[in-house]
Amino acid sequence: MLSDKNTVHLLLGSNLGNRQKIIDEALTLLGQRVGEIQLTSSIYETAAWGKVDQPSFLNVAVAIQTELTPLQLLEAVLKIEVELGRVRHEKWGARMIDIDIILYGDEVVNLRHTLQIPHPEMHNRRFVLLPMMEIAPDRVHPVLQQNISELLANLTDDLSVLKR
Repeated sequence: MLSDKNTVHLLLGSNLGNRQKIIDEALTLLGQRVGEIQLTSSIYETAAWGKVDQPSFLNVAVAIQTELTPLQLLEAVLKIEVELGRVRHEKWGARMIDIDIILYGDEVVNLRHTLQIPHPEMHNRRFVLLPMMEIAPDRVHPVLQQNISELLANLTDDLSVLKR
């Protein structure tokens, strides 16, 4: 049973255009449409992951109090991505903005190709865990039953992720 307000954790990334401006615009739209932003991590400069022949990313994690359901949240973030110029050409390709739902309270959602929460790769990616460590180090992964600090301590990903 979901409460009226849930804390969701999102990861924003951009590696095209004015990356900082696009992230700032995304944060503004998230605050207007999703809910009250509680915490925002530092900005991290991240080497491209998956498809490495592209510019580096700026990444930021954010915690938001929302009344949206998981599917309403997905719809809202996808709409924001499109408004800010996101075009999906290829998996892991360069993009103006990417907004991933990392956690939605303690919920586990598995709608296969539509929505998976917690994000199915969050525990394998340094560029997710380092910003999350700033805003939610004790937050427990609802499937793995480890907090962000523990996930980071056990991480084998050595991708370059640097605080700006």
